[in-house]
Amino acid sequence: MSSDALKKRKSKVVRSEGGTPEMKRGRGDGEQHCAEVEQKRMQSCIHFMNLKKLNRLAHMRLKKGRDQTHEAKQRVDVLHLQLQNLLYEVMHLQKEISKCLEFKSKHEEIDLVSEEEFYQEAPEHISMPYVTKTDPHQLTLARLDWELEQRKRYICVWTKVEEHRGEKEHLTSLQPGLNAIMQASLPVQKYLSMPFEQTQKQTEVARHLPPPLYVLFVQANAYGQACDKNLSVSIIGDVDEAKALSKPPDDSQDDESDSDAEEEQEKTKRRRPTTGGQLDDKRREMLKRHPLSLCLDLKCKDGSILHLYFFYLMNLNIMTVKTKVSTSSDLNTAISAGDLLKSDTLLSCLYTSDLGRDTPNPANRYQFDKVGIVSFADYLEELGHPYKWVQSLGGLNFPDDGVCAGSSLSASQMESTMKLLRGRLQSRLALQKQFASLEHSIIPVSSECQHLFPAKIISHLAHWNTITYEEYMTMPYTRHVTDAGLAKETDLYFMSVVERGTARLKAAVVLSPRYPEISPLFSLSLSWKGERSGSTDDNLRAMESEVNVFKNELQGPRPGHQLLTNQISRLCVCLDVYLETEGQDDGVEGPREFPREKMCLRTVRGPNRLKPFKYNHPQGFFSHR
Repeated sequence: MSSDALKKRKSKVVRSEGGTPEMKRGRGDGEQHCAEVEQKRMQSCIHFMNLKKLNRLAHMRLKKGRDQTHEAKQRVDVLHLQLQNLLYEVMHLQKEISKCLEFKSKHEEIDLVSEEEFYQEAPEHISMPYVTKTDPHQLTLARLDWELEQRKRYICVWTKVEEHRGEKEHLTSLQPGLNAIMQASLPVQKYLSMPFEQTQKQTEVARHLPPPLYVLFVQANAYGQACDKNLSVSIIGDVDEAKALSKPPDDSQDDESDSDAEEEQEKTKRRRPTTGGQLDDKRREMLKRHPLSLCLDLKCKDGSILHLYFFYLMNLNIMTVKTKVSTSSDLNTAISAGDLLKSDTLLSCLYTSDLGRDTPNPANRYQFDKVGIVSFADYLEELGHPYKWVQSLGGLNFPDDGVCAGSSLSASQMESTMKLLRGRLQSRLALQKQFASLEHSIIPVSSECQHLFPAKIISHLAHWNTITYEEYMTMPYTRHVTDAGLAKETDLYFMSVVERGTARLKAAVVLSPRYPEISPLFSLSLSWKGERSGSTDDNLRAMESEVNVFKNELQGPRPGHQLLTNQISRLCVCLDVYLETEGQDDGVEGPREFPREKMCLRTVRGPNRLKPFKYNHPQGFFSHR
């Protein structure tokens, strides 16, 4: 190796061993540098060996510490296991002690009489007071002997009761045979119109009716049997639920109710209901109906049936009614007749001012305030209408009940109410058929009423439809009717249009729920050469009088169901007379728009130039009134 290479190697060794700066710069003698490097190497080896020794000692100490920790942990686990064993033994001993303390003899399950009663009733050879009063054990044995004697007596009584029950079961076994006999006699009952079985079942169910419905059931049955064979009464609803209402609560039920109350209380603790939910529950409870209700079927001669469903609101102590109409044939559906047979309007004002929209019981107002019910009218669709006559039929009398004097439940009141109900149904069915024709611009006139009108009527009905109460109130030519208070929200309102040529006569009609007892009221407006009404034209006012004031001439045969169509026909005749007697402008050439076809004695009369609207039959001419 050359000297240059040896120097490079030494310089690398010096750099790697971390020599002095002088060594790095290659200063000094070469051999001295080699000796110093060798010395540093020896020191490094010694330090490295010390380091390994220390590392080995650290691992040995760590292992020794872990071993000591593991041994201590094992000792602790052994001690903990011993502690658990001791605790288990203690618990076992406590259970055994509790069992011993709670041990009960079988005689403790027997409900023995009290000691005072025992000494009073038991004979002396059983009670032995000279022994038992000082020895509790002997007292218990004596009381058990007395219990045994009593049970022997009861066995004798039980035997007699069992014999009596056997006799009763024998009588009960006869029931199937009696039922078979009743079934065999059904054709005979039907032939003789004596439904004993059905009457017996209904009588059995009627015992669970609330008092008002029971009164109505008895009175309706009595009236049907005596006066109206077309009136039938039936009871509908859940009989079991009604029995549960009338059954007094048992002790077991009290226990169940207590447990249910506790469960409910726990539920309410977990989930508190809102105030609105509580009020809804209270309202439902307040408006709760009895599970049983009555159905009265009132049949008419034409085969139509009026179904009346009577309900009793238990908490409000009032009765309500709902209606349904069945007809023998399908009626022509008329749009304007949509409200005629509705339950809300069919029985409205059956008696004067009896709208059935508010409860007749004054006490209900205070009940409603507690549960936040503002108006009972909001619940009529669900509960029915509480008419005053319904309360009277059920024997419920409240202050200011003006349905009938005395408000007593009697056969005459039942009869008058049934007649009113049948008359209301017949009038509404007649209106239903008339409206179907009027909507097709046909005025039906019966043969009995043909003499009230001339043979030829040129004016014709062009339009017939229903309007609302608000629309009627806004019409200017109906103001005289509204100002007089003759238009009410309970009335039905219609618009008819009669036309002839260029003339157009509009008639706003007020139809009372008590039609035909209260006749329809017409208000007229004529569109011809300007707008005219009864307030501006005396002849239009006279036309209104013809249909409104002289309505008795248009009644027709009783009960006057043709009054409305006769009034419309009279309106058409009056429009013909009005137009034909109107003077023609001589300056206009050509034929008259409305030639005279009606025979009039005088075309006008008096300073008001009134026209002859009265038709005289059989002469066939028109005259003034």
